[in-house]
Amino acid sequence: MPVVNQTTKDHFSRLVRDVKLTPRGLRSRKTGHDIPMTLGTVIDTWRWVSYDRALRKAPRLLDQPIRVCFTPQEAGPWYFSRAIVEMLGAQVVARPQDADLIWVFDDATYTDVFDAPRGTIALNDTCTDVSKTEVARISKRVFGSDLSVDPSSYIGPMVEKSEINGAHDGCIVHGPFAPRTGSVYQRLIDNRIEGGLVEDLRTTIMGGKPVLVFRKRRPVDDRFANSNAEVILTDLDEAFSTEEQRQIAQFADEIGLDAGGLDVLRDAETGQLAIVDANKTDMGPPMALPLSDKLTATRTMALALQSYLRSRGFDARHAAATLKVAS
Repeated sequence: MPVVNQTTKDHFSRLVRDVKLTPRGLRSRKTGHDIPMTLGTVIDTWRWVSYDRALRKAPRLLDQPIRVCFTPQEAGPWYFSRAIVEMLGAQVVARPQDADLIWVFDDATYTDVFDAPRGTIALNDTCTDVSKTEVARISKRVFGSDLSVDPSSYIGPMVEKSEINGAHDGCIVHGPFAPRTGSVYQRLIDNRIEGGLVEDLRTTIMGGKPVLVFRKRRPVDDRFANSNAEVILTDLDEAFSTEEQRQIAQFADEIGLDAGGLDVLRDAETGQLAIVDANKTDMGPPMALPLSDKLTATRTMALALQSYLRSRGFDARHAAATLKVAS
């Protein structure tokens, strides 16, 4: 069992500020969603501790500091974005006007367009709506197949889930019945694979483009659970065709997602893709992924961020000189 160092203790202190204990387990103070206190939660916590300790020993990609501000919400150490910028070698600052890169970071489903200070680079500044309705609308336009159904007339199994981000409350229902307020209804995508499992293709986005894929697998009966029986780090070209990668990038562009994660499902019968969730505050890499693959995935995303910054004309040497003068 890993030893908990002072940095990890500080992270747990931050966790206490972000969640509160309730009779149902832990509850996010930001979204109000519950995190059940199960054996799986405890195991994932220790997996995260091991990853966090290994991440802090990994070499950084840049010698010169890049100043990053997460706003309006600070990215805790359990978010993938925080691990990515730490692997890059960034200095996290509190104020947008002090940053070279502004990462608009908010668990809320609906946010306002962020007006970045002049001379800075912003991520997700136009990603204002990640509701299930908006995701389904754009997915239909990109892939040509409608996810949304009307439960008052639809015949067959469908998925009922909350409109808001991060609820993890999906369930299979059968109509017809009157829709419930606050819920959306989508056709059930058959994403079953061999071994009685379903597979989600969690696709990471950086600079508006897909970077890598986590094949997240769980038993069919647990298809909506927020835990996995197995996670496999997969090369983008192995998971998607060139055209599918273009479509995923088109989706990210239309929803304004510069950095985050998409839940992509492949229909077992037709082979067609659908995007069912977009997340601009990605938690990851998945805890069931082996530690070495977690570090590989983090480094890959950090390199993708570095490449994106260069494509936007960011000069780390200039940033370092500016930082030295400011300090």
